[in-house]
Amino acid sequence: MPRKRLDPLDVPLDQVRRIALALPEATERPSHGEPAWFVGKRLFATYAEQHHDDRVAVWLAAPLGAQEALIEEDPARFFRPPYVGVRGWLGIYLDLPAAPDWDELAELLADSYRMVAPKRLLAALDAR
Repeated sequence: MPRKRLDPLDVPLDQVRRIALALPEATERPSHGEPAWFVGKRLFATYAEQHHDDRVAVWLAAPLGAQEALIEEDPARFFRPPYVGVRGWLGIYLDLPAAPDWDELAELLADSYRMVAPKRLLAALDAR
């Protein structure tokens, strides 16, 4: 059943942005017309409002096995994103009736960041 598109004032982009940019040396720039977060030149997450059934979601790199486990656990909230899902990326819907679990999203964004960040930045993250 299609979800009602979020009003732009209700879109949780600012919260996602705050979490992603709190990671050491994370930057934001557009990727395929959507906000995306990088560490150096490596992408670790993208805000996908136009790329998947007009749903608001975050796509992020996921550790081996996490994509399958999370989708199996809660297929209404997690999905395999087109294009990058075959490489293990995970999609997380943000437009569900219940508010997103921001603590869980912060952990998943940190896991994604860890997959692409250089060792010196991982040490900085672990030192927090």
